[in-house]
Amino acid sequence: MEFTGKIIAILQPKGGVSKATGNEWKAQEFVIESHDQYPRKMCFEVFGADKIDQFNIQMGEELTVSFDIDSNQWQDRWFNRIRAWKVERVSAGAPMATGGSVPPAAPSAMPEFTPGDAKDDLPF
Repeated sequence: MEFTGKIIAILQPKGGVSKATGNEWKAQEFVIESHDQYPRKMCFEVFGADKIDQFNIQMGEELTVSFDIDSNQWQDRWFNRIRAWKVERVSAGAPMATGGSVPPAAPSAMPEFTPGDAKDDLPF
């Protein structure tokens, strides 16, 4: 899935040591806002110090974020996680994709219809 918008918040990085493997881990969350008529916000996570450095996300940047959604259970509650796996900068001249579909524009005028039109094949 993808979401395009502007970075409006950068949260503090989190880190620790995995109980299972003993390896250190690092994650950071970012908030992105779409440019729809009714803007949507999404908080996503970048996992791994290498990915955080590679993506180098800055405040105010226009990005397209590719992500996966996963859920985890903890103490009989479920929590969703949105984890980015690719981040692309939006170029200034490119059209903005928002991750949602935009309905086509309504026709501006009614088509002309003349009673008895030769194309009219309706029986009434």
